[in-house]
Amino acid sequence: MSFLQYLLFRSRGGRGPHAEATQPVAPSVVVVPRRPSSRRARPQPTVAARPKTNGRASPMQARYDAMTREYLSRYRVRVRKWRTSMSGVAWQVRYADGSVSRLIEAPYPRGPMSAAVFLHEIGHHAIGFTTYRLRCLEEYHAWAYALREMERLGLNITEAVRRRMHDSLHYAVAKGERRGLRRVPPELEPYTKPWAGARPTRRRAG
Repeated sequence: MSFLQYLLFRSRGGRGPHAEATQPVAPSVVVVPRRPSSRRARPQPTVAARPKTNGRASPMQARYDAMTREYLSRYRVRVRKWRTSMSGVAWQVRYADGSVSRLIEAPYPRGPMSAAVFLHEIGHHAIGFTTYRLRCLEEYHAWAYALREMERLGLNITEAVRRRMHDSLHYAVAKGERRGLRRVPPELEPYTKPWAGARPTRRRAG
């Protein structure tokens, strides 16, 4: 679903992209003509304010806050809306004069899952929307980016996060196959089957 289709879907009462936790929506690139600079400047996209919290932030929340500021600044990404659900979407608007607005919707990072979804959407911008021809492959690299950055930052990667990644990519591969994907890239082979859970640790006898 492109971003323009998403807006039309919402206007008709739909739930919007990523309505289901395991159904990723491929990001889109929207090309918009920009008026000459001699005319009134186009309003910049609104940046969503950080959600309010009750009381003083914990040391862990302070780390999430710092991470959020760092990645938004690094890739010059604007947040159109902080979502309350564990879902997100990333897109960019490219203007005729060559300038680009990079935007996301995602949950504000407060824990492992919301941080993973946020970094996944940032990952689309870090990778670039035209780097990979297959959308399912772009989804894989965006998720790989998210978990790699969480590991680098020393953030907790829970089994729920790994399952979310697996379910999302399993859906993406299945969708690609329904649309005519004949050969699954090697990176996506583990995601051709549903999540089987973490392997139990064997205990030694005695």
